[in-house]
Amino acid sequence: MARGFRRKGSGGEVRFAATLDPLERATIAGLMDQVHDLLDPADPEVGGDDDFSAIVAGLGMGVTVAPEDQVDLDAAALERDPALDRLLPTANRVDDEAAAEFRRLTETGLRQRKAGALAEAAATLRHDDRLRLSEAEARAFLVALTDVRLVLGERMGLRTDEDLETLERAATELEDDDPLGYALAVYDFLTWLQETLASAMLGR
Repeated sequence: MARGFRRKGSGGEVRFAATLDPLERATIAGLMDQVHDLLDPADPEVGGDDDFSAIVAGLGMGVTVAPEDQVDLDAAALERDPALDRLLPTANRVDDEAAAEFRRLTETGLRQRKAGALAEAAATLRHDDRLRLSEAEARAFLVALTDVRLVLGERMGLRTDEDLETLERAATELEDDDPLGYALAVYDFLTWLQETLASAMLGR
């Protein structure tokens, strides 16, 4: 059973500890990998098995944030995945030219920082079932959780609190093996984990 983050120690020795089981760690790390690849696409010639997909396929349920798996995205949308606009929002909603110039100057660096946080957090999840994060690691982990939630929420069509409430009501009528129900459960789990980490970092 998962145990949310708690603050341990003080000063330079402070750590943020949580416990996740192997499936929980694999699920979150797999989603972090997918969001990382959205921000920093790998060389198309570099392949490899998707261990996360294999795990969830074996369970008969799955959740993905990969753009190619979103059947409702048309070709034009895939050229600029709308999830990227959640991760990298425009700086100016009035002046398109100014927004484009700001994006040109800043997007590469922001992508790299976010991708780095996701890679670091995923590696930490694969290291041990009991997480003990330093303050720097906790900040990176919090950013990574936020970005995964943003993309997963985009894939489920969540834009407002009302959207989430509507989806949660609809989920009560879904079949047990419906992927949307599993995706929503993962989203809720990520929200809970993020909240426990944020609260621990604030000393609550």
